Amino acid sequence: MGAVRQPQSARLWQPRTVREAAGGILALTIATFFAITTEMLPVGVLPAMGDDLGVSESIAGLLVTVYAFMVAALAVPLTLWTRRMPRKGLLLVTLAAYTAGNLVVAMAPTFAVVAAGRALGGIAHALFFSLSIAYCSRLVRPEFTGRALALVTAGASAGFVLGVPLSTSLGSAVGWRVAFGVLAAGCAIALVSVVVLLPAVAVATGSDPEDPERGPRRGRLAAVSVTNALVYLGQYSVYTYIAVILLASGLSAAGVGPVLLVLGGLGLVGTWFAAATLDRRPRSSLLIALSAMVVGLLGLGIAFPGLAGVLAASALWGAGFGAVASSFQTAAIRTRGATPDLVGALVNATANIGIGGGAAIGGAVLAGIGLDWLPYCGAALILAGVIVIVAARRAFPASPVEAPTLA
Repeated sequence: MGAVRQPQSARLWQPRTVREAAGGILALTIATFFAITTEMLPVGVLPAMGDDLGVSESIAGLLVTVYAFMVAALAVPLTLWTRRMPRKGLLLVTLAAYTAGNLVVAMAPTFAVVAAGRALGGIAHALFFSLSIAYCSRLVRPEFTGRALALVTAGASAGFVLGVPLSTSLGSAVGWRVAFGVLAAGCAIALVSVVVLLPAVAVATGSDPEDPERGPRRGRLAAVSVTNALVYLGQYSVYTYIAVILLASGLSAAGVGPVLLVLGGLGLVGTWFAAATLDRRPRSSLLIALSAMVVGLLGLGIAFPGLAGVLAASALWGAGFGAVASSFQTAAIRTRGATPDLVGALVNATANIGIGGGAAIGGAVLAGIGLDWLPYCGAALILAGVIVIVAARRAFPASPVEAPTLA
């Protein structure tokens, strides 16, 4: 008699503990780090890219805007379109696209080709985070979901606060094209780590349309999504042009990378703060982080163009932002307003509406009323997000709600 064939579902990964899923979580964390670094690298090398490609700083800033708007427009429809496809294979496609997009940018002869390479990365990014957030939730049992998401989100936080300054320092030392080439190699390494370490998981099923709590949960998810967009709008209306601000404050071009590295290290303090407090007092944790960002940006506006004051205010601003990614991802998951895949897509889309819109707003301010007003613009947008959090108490509870049941 021949061997009995096991059904496909029996060969898929079954949710386990964080320790047992450590390899897969590590692969997702590595991939997330390089995904975020790919998205944000132009921020640190914006002046050099503009000079080399023969465009103004505000036009070069559109590289961030185009990328982010690709993500914002495509995250939800691509997630819905691919919802029945094997998760691991789809994740590998996104990492291959990141690698190819960075190589195109590194070798591009013109600004138009650079924009095309960034657009390719944007399409990959539109799927990556909806995949990675949901994938992580399926590696572990429900009681371990929060811890697993925090570990994967740490890759995103590290990309925000360390990937950009490290890449900027490399770009300043040997050129922005080399920085993108090295990043392409990093994305290829992430792809290999996913092949080796990440097990295959089941495809998600939809939520029950008869669930009486479905409407209120979707309303809470909508409130989290709107607030996420507002905070990212405020952040990236300023952060997209942080190199311009530092140079205008008297910092040398060679000093931009090291300063961003130090500020990034301070941002990890915010990441640690979120990890330590989100499971006990998520609402106050997020309000403290956003308050630090508002105060830091107001201080930056007051201090500019004094370099010492700009650096001190930026330290507080950066530390606060270090808590943002994990805070909003956790809040969105806890609303249980959609499947994990769709929640990930919405968090991804609204963050990138903020990133792209913030870059566009900042570029308009820079070209219009001037650099001096950028920090005040960012602070006002983040403060609007704080107002939503204060008003939407059910979406941002003072203590953790019951963990979602993940399909």
